[in-house]
Amino acid sequence: MFRAFSDRTRLRLLNLLRGGEICVCDLVEVLGASQPLVSRHLAYLRRAGLVEARKEGLWMHYRLAAARTAFHKSLLNCLGCCFGSVPELARDLKRLKAKGCCVPAGGGDGCCG
Repeated sequence: MFRAFSDRTRLRLLNLLRGGEICVCDLVEVLGASQPLVSRHLAYLRRAGLVEARKEGLWMHYRLAAARTAFHKSLLNCLGCCFGSVPELARDLKRLKAKGCCVPAGGGDGCCG
């Protein structure tokens, strides 16, 4: 879990997912990163047991996994209290709120941008 938290992009993803489930297209837009890069980091977080995913149409939606141990819970709590003053993480959250929710276009097979 420390390795999962040690990467800047993964930390940003975890912070964004604290608010609930998010479509990968929204994560890509907020981070300003490529879809393959974001997906690779999300796959790492899935293998570490920190996030869960579900597929809807062409898009994957990610959310934080429920804490399985006290250690896992402590790390997730740190995201909320310890990193709340990190400017980059605050900017990410602001961009996500300004963007709004991903709305599937054409019956759920696409994503608005």
